[in-house]
Amino acid sequence: MADCGSGSIVAYCGLVCSECGAFKKLKCQGCHSDKPMFRNCPVRKCALDRNYSTCAECKDFEDLKRCKKLNNFVSKVMGLIFRTDRIGNLGRIREIGLEKFKAAD
Repeated sequence: MADCGSGSIVAYCGLVCSECGAFKKLKCQGCHSDKPMFRNCPVRKCALDRNYSTCAECKDFEDLKRCKKLNNFVSKVMGLIFRTDRIGNLGRIREIGLEKFKAAD
């Protein structure tokens, strides 16, 4: 699971769940939980199949913007609605690592 003692939880796609309104309102427990909001998320399935904590671990795409599961119309709309830069977060995780990313959050 991509969480830590500080309480930060990072989704497979790079969303910081612990900053999300649905998570704060207990409508979603995060995609690493048994009860994610969007159980059929293709990003979640891909990461689970590959045993990744986040998509930052993926070696198939040096540029994560090329992954159509991660970067598509729906994800762009969701990024605008939730005001998140998931791909930017994943890039930062690649640079400094997941634990440092969560600690800096």
